[in-house]
Amino acid sequence: MAAAKPTLTDSLSFCLAQLTAAAGEGLGGGKDTATNETPLGRALLALRTRHVKAAGGIERFRARGGLRPLLALLRRAAAAGPAPSQAGSGSAPSSGPAPSSASSSSSPSPPARLRKTLDLALSILANCCTEGACRTEVRRLGGILSLVTILQCVKTDSIQNRTARALGNLAMEPESCGDIHSAGAVPLLVESLTACQDSQCLQSVVRALRNLADSPQHRLALAQQGAVRPLAELLAAAPDPALTLALVRALLELSRGCSRACAEQLSLGGGLGPLVSLASHPKKAVREATILILANLCAQGLVRPALGNAGGVEVLLGELRRRRGPNGAGPASQQPLVRAVCLLCREAINRARLRDAGGLELLMGLLRDPRASAWHLRVVAALVGFLYDTGALGRLQALGLVPLLAGQLCGDAGDEEEEGREAASWDFPEERTPERAEAGSFRSLRSWLISEGYAAGPGDISPDWSPERCPPPPPPPEPAEPTTSLRTPRTLRTPGRSPAATSEEPWGREGPALLLLSRFSQAPDPSGALVTSPALCGLLAYVTGSPGPPSPRALRILARLTCNPACLEAFVRSYGAALLRAWLVLGVAPDDWPTLRARPVRRQHRELGEMLLQNLTVQAESPFGVGALTHLLLSGSPEDRVACALTLPFICRKPSLWRRLLLDQGGLRLLLSALTRPAPHPLFLFFAADSLSCLQGLVSPTVSPALPPTIPLDLDAPSPCLYEHLLGPAPIPAPDLHFLLDSGLRLPAQRAASATASPFFRALLAGSFAEAQMDLVPLRGLSPSAAWPILHHLHGCRGCGATLGPVPPPGQPLLGSEAEEALEAAGRFLLPGLEEELEEAVGHIHLGPHGGPESVGEVFRLGRPRLVAHCARWALGPGQCPRKRALALVGLVEAAGEEAGPLTEALLAVVMGVEFGA
Repeated sequence: MAAAKPTLTDSLSFCLAQLTAAAGEGLGGGKDTATNETPLGRALLALRTRHVKAAGGIERFRARGGLRPLLALLRRAAAAGPAPSQAGSGSAPSSGPAPSSASSSSSPSPPARLRKTLDLALSILANCCTEGACRTEVRRLGGILSLVTILQCVKTDSIQNRTARALGNLAMEPESCGDIHSAGAVPLLVESLTACQDSQCLQSVVRALRNLADSPQHRLALAQQGAVRPLAELLAAAPDPALTLALVRALLELSRGCSRACAEQLSLGGGLGPLVSLASHPKKAVREATILILANLCAQGLVRPALGNAGGVEVLLGELRRRRGPNGAGPASQQPLVRAVCLLCREAINRARLRDAGGLELLMGLLRDPRASAWHLRVVAALVGFLYDTGALGRLQALGLVPLLAGQLCGDAGDEEEEGREAASWDFPEERTPERAEAGSFRSLRSWLISEGYAAGPGDISPDWSPERCPPPPPPPEPAEPTTSLRTPRTLRTPGRSPAATSEEPWGREGPALLLLSRFSQAPDPSGALVTSPALCGLLAYVTGSPGPPSPRALRILARLTCNPACLEAFVRSYGAALLRAWLVLGVAPDDWPTLRARPVRRQHRELGEMLLQNLTVQAESPFGVGALTHLLLSGSPEDRVACALTLPFICRKPSLWRRLLLDQGGLRLLLSALTRPAPHPLFLFFAADSLSCLQGLVSPTVSPALPPTIPLDLDAPSPCLYEHLLGPAPIPAPDLHFLLDSGLRLPAQRAASATASPFFRALLAGSFAEAQMDLVPLRGLSPSAAWPILHHLHGCRGCGATLGPVPPPGQPLLGSEAEEALEAAGRFLLPGLEEELEEAVGHIHLGPHGGPESVGEVFRLGRPRLVAHCARWALGPGQCPRKRALALVGLVEAAGEEAGPLTEALLAVVMGVEFGA
């Protein structure tokens, strides 16, 4: 087959020459139309269909300078014949003469040659603007203004289509986007939305508007110029699938950081219902874009009620639930939906829909999910909307909200961005006020606070408390508390604030959680939710760990709980009273145990702890409290009975009450017997040591706070040694006996002195045994260090310091040491005085000023009754550090093992102030 004959239009140079000539001569000049149009039309057609579309064609066209004459041709064509609006003419043909188009009765159609030239030239320009360098060149040559002029003057659908396409391509550059806005293209594009009927033209206009929404300022400008409402109206008209996709993509871009104007126009245009319907569209791109639009709209309070009525709550909840499922998307895709659902909680009508659709369970799942920690603050703030919904609060409490809220008080949740004033609840629509003026809702809130006595005057209330800045509504008036709990420590007030200013409630990141906890604490019986170890730990961690003064609301919650008689048994069962004392009064938190970490106890914390314990004391010593405690101790479960016995010394001050319950009815023995069982609380042994020490103070209130000495003071000043004269080279008198050790060492001795020291040696050395006739008597099973104090004792040494020799220093084990060997030998040789002196030496070294709590268990393991008593006195000494006391008790319990009898009796004797074994 013969090759096609080359034509002039195959040459790019020929096409550019025709384009340049037409741009210079203009259209409609004095020249013959028939000779001018055909070469130009063919050149434009070849440029569009062949040269520009070829590989690298756009680059060659730009490099050969084709953009300048092309733009000049467009300017001349636009100036040659501005046409009134005409719809339905369709796109320009790709070849051949232009078809005639029907003209309206009121205005003529554009000339066919002009329309064809514009169609081809605009198509070439739109294709060229897909390349970045061409977009820059077109902007430099002033092509944007030419396109806007054509958009304004030529109202044919095909021309509008290609002009909008070129503008949309140019808007892909931020600089060009700004120039298009400045040139006034937005109103013309909006006009085309309402005038055009062709789907292709509408898609190009919609795409141009989408690309023009490249920044918050441009999105706001588009909304303010009315670009959103016609898009919503087109969407409501159920367009074809291609146009539907273009519309939702444009609305998604325009609704980012949704402005008030955008939300108003979308609602007025009837777009909410169609958007909710499109959320179940079979096409994924349409469905996902629609859901994000609905999420963006939730940022505007004015549209959220209507959105909920249209079914948006169920749609957003369902999508968030799907994305959080096993096959769902990651956290990044969930973030806009979480934000939207939380914002929907600000209106009552949407809260009801959310509650009925299972939204509470979904929000609780977010709070439990550590991967969603960045949203926890937002979720808690959203739950504040249910503050007055009793049913929802009950459901949230059953789902475990309270411990999660307590954990939020001092958690490391990420900070969410603050919502604008437009996101405030639409249950209280804002009043339009001049800029920098106070909103009407804030004025109403201020009047309410003053009328209810929460503020003395307008000056006491910061504008930061306005609803636009503080999402939750004002809390309900809290019930008056007894005088014992209304007093907050003076040092907990904000420094530098006058007493009148304390009526203003600070609102920090912990504010929503505290408000919900306060609401739970106002229930008739909040014990099941709030008087638990997790909840109390969260509150106490916030009160003691807050960098500044803690919120008074947290102090009121604690005071309210300790003053509620219904909470007394829960405080006992959960070891809450012991926790209050340990954390606030002694400065020992669960994280500090069992390490000996120094934590300074602030005076205000100690005062708060003493006040709360006094509140519990008032409840415990009331007739109701006496009955409740008696019932717990006598008829409760084994765990409740131990908890009651441990708590009584902290909250009972009446001797008749604690003596009857702890001493007469066996509460103290019950507590002591529980020490060696599995601990029911991480701080149980710390609580027990503190409880026993407090009880000892109640039994013997006159005991000096100084630690009683465990050994005689004469060990510090050794007595003269009576044995050393036998060790010299010329002893006087000379030894008449030597003891032979297993090691082969011979130790000199006096037979008479040794025989009178104990019945054992009297029988051995002066009786009928063979040793009585021997000068070298073997002593089996003795090392030199263990034999040394025995020889000194046989020769009358008392307090000469020899007994200190076999005792290892603190930190080394006593079991298996030479000290234990010496003690065993003293017992075997019937030397009770030596035993006592050795025990005093062990106590001097291990339980003296240089000893520590870790040595107490080591001493106890020796099993000596006097040393057991010394250990008990050391552990429960009134002047002992609470941490060391507790660690000593831990060591004692570990050393006692299953044989807890001696330890129980020793502790009982120390608490009761009697001698061990009496």
